[in-house]
Amino acid sequence: MSNTTNKPNTGFWVIGVLALLWNLMGVFAFVGQMNMTPEMMETLPEAEKTLYENTPSWVNIVFGIAVIGGAIGSLLLLFKKKLATVVFGISLLAILAQMFYTFFISDALKVLGNKSVIMPIVVIIIAYFLLAYSKKSSLKGWLS
Repeated sequence: MSNTTNKPNTGFWVIGVLALLWNLMGVFAFVGQMNMTPEMMETLPEAEKTLYENTPSWVNIVFGIAVIGGAIGSLLLLFKKKLATVVFGISLLAILAQMFYTFFISDALKVLGNKSVIMPIVVIIIAYFLLAYSKKSSLKGWLS
């Protein structure tokens, strides 16, 4: 049994650090949303306030799983662990569940407008990219 070392290239580290920063921004957004005070809620337009107040708990839970999973997956990627792929997969599934609610069950598009779809699409694309990239990195022998 040979023990070969396959070192990741510079791009791997750049992607890993950017992924971590991106997902930490998501964690901060989640923490901010979960800690919104009644005073902060009062500053929102009535329709937006109603949207937040009517969001089911499960949507907030999958939001947390999505962003915390993305951050953990990024750390695992930087630590060169194959488990990153599984965690990125869970994060992507949570994102898809959250976005399904946002676009097909809630009134978010009506309240926030069609432009509100841009950021969620970017989030899905990045999450899919990170899942695919971690798989590719594993196949290259960069993850153990």
